[in-house]
Amino acid sequence: MKSDYLVVGAGAMGMAFTDVLLAETDATVTLVDRRAQPGGHWNDAYPYVRLHQPSMFYGVPSTPLGEDHRDTSGGNEGLFELAPKGEVLTYYERLLQRRFLASGRVSYRSRHEYLGEGRIRSLVTGGETEVEAAHLVDATYMNVTVPSMRPPAYAVDPAATVIAPNQLPLLDAPAERYVVIGAGKTGIDACLWLLEQQVPSECIVWIMPRDSWMLDREQIQPTARFFDETIGGFAIESEAIAQAESIPDLFRRLEQAGRLLRIDPNVEPTMYRCATVTRRELEELRRLENIVRLGRVQRVAASEIELDGGTLPTSSATVHVDCTADGLERRPARPIFDGGRITLQSVRTCQQVFSAAFIAHVEATYEDDASKNELCQAIPHPDTALDWLRCGLQNRLNAARWSADDELAQWIATCRLDVTASAMIGTEAERIASVFARLAAATPPAMKRLEELLSQEADRAS
Repeated sequence: MKSDYLVVGAGAMGMAFTDVLLAETDATVTLVDRRAQPGGHWNDAYPYVRLHQPSMFYGVPSTPLGEDHRDTSGGNEGLFELAPKGEVLTYYERLLQRRFLASGRVSYRSRHEYLGEGRIRSLVTGGETEVEAAHLVDATYMNVTVPSMRPPAYAVDPAATVIAPNQLPLLDAPAERYVVIGAGKTGIDACLWLLEQQVPSECIVWIMPRDSWMLDREQIQPTARFFDETIGGFAIESEAIAQAESIPDLFRRLEQAGRLLRIDPNVEPTMYRCATVTRRELEELRRLENIVRLGRVQRVAASEIELDGGTLPTSSATVHVDCTADGLERRPARPIFDGGRITLQSVRTCQQVFSAAFIAHVEATYEDDASKNELCQAIPHPDTALDWLRCGLQNRLNAARWSADDELAQWIATCRLDVTASAMIGTEAERIASVFARLAAATPPAMKRLEELLSQEADRAS
């Protein structure tokens, strides 16, 4: 086979990258994936999963996802729709059939693995094919993993019941108690699902190795109505950073301004992984009183759970829900453009699809790798609370580079996947100018203060 680009991975990032290539170049693409259909980890996710950001700016630039309506019930009531698993998978399948394959420029090989050096192998027949391509695009490097894709990382005795979140809706008998293991997005979703099913809060135990800072989803809404919460919120963050006397003082200011949320106001979070909740969902989570903060689980036995800091009684009538897979793994940053190889990574924190589309536009527009890499500085996924600062600094540095390039700034302003662009639709010009002026004034002192705070933390740690 001959192709201009060999894209390995038909998940969200591979699909967004390919979509922009189709729109902005005449290139041909061979798209390869181990799964039977596009959508990446969405194929393996639990059935009650939904986006944690509005559908309006998820997917690919060319094709809207959802109908831009507001949810009328549940924890997301009043905010813009969050596509569920089935809708996301249907979206990607239609995109593949109606846009990618219909273009005549994309060849798709499902159930194939990449062997290296341009060779792919069918997982069905074992047959190998050589793909002659000028560019290799690695859309798998971020290594998204959900619980159903691997066994628990801790020991499990045969007499204990430990399931992936996918199996929760398949249980046909009530448990005496449910133990949710893991405090990330998946753990949040599992707790909320159990509460929605009317499981008494006292029958739910939440093992929380680390408390997390979370984002208020109401402040990440892509329309004029929420302009102050989106763009204006960035200015509020910058002002809080510039005024902060220390890192604890900064987080206190961010919480007071509503930019960050936490489960327990008496417990200082040490984790930040971009999870979003509404205040209504937060109140539901706060109903859970059986929160165990004894570190990570080491073993689930028939009668007790062994953790880093102690043990917890359990029983054979208890269902343990493993939510510990590292869905947003913190991978080492690599040069995105390296000769004929392109390694897709986030260039805006936790905005993978925007990042992939942006990288494709840079690939289509700029000539040399040095210029491309200057514009595409990878930002590893956050993990600790301190990463909020690190990612915030890199986000601001990247944004400064982009805004200095008029063509690039115009592309971003019209990209469907950019929440800033979406929030500007229908907003009065005077309001836009006022908020951006405030943001512009607050950004330089915020960047300087971020560098100072990070330097202080590095000195303290050493």
